[in-house]
Amino acid sequence: MRISEATEADAGEIAMLLGEVEAYYGGPDTAAPVDQVRAALFGGRAVATVLLARDDDQALLGFASYSFHWPAAGADTSIYLKELFVRETARRRGVAGALMDAVVEVGRRTGCSRLEWTADADNPPALAFYEARGAEENPGKVAYRQPL
Repeated sequence: MRISEATEADAGEIAMLLGEVEAYYGGPDTAAPVDQVRAALFGGRAVATVLLARDDDQALLGFASYSFHWPAAGADTSIYLKELFVRETARRRGVAGALMDAVVEVGRRTGCSRLEWTADADNPPALAFYEARGAEENPGKVAYRQPL
């Protein structure tokens, strides 16, 4: 398995993966608009970075998207994992762990003080995965969402 940062040439595959993410959460398995993916990841103001996991045959296994948050603690920066997704056929093969390790390495290399993320309470496989990695729930935080 190889993990690498996505390039603009990967936008179509990322768009397809986003459809699989939607299906995983009960929505339609419809690819995201490629132009939106390009603008978000490779436009003039990129909002996230994507790491892709591929097997030896270059087949896409999964991805992790992250961005940076500031301030984290004092003037520190944190790395924020927004999405971690592994295709169903590649699950339980170490892909998610390799992607998490890669995000941690980016955070360390860029001087971040911590890795942060949220997980859906109704996603037991994800919760078990994070707990098995030694992560602890942060009971001091409440997540909010407001439509714009």
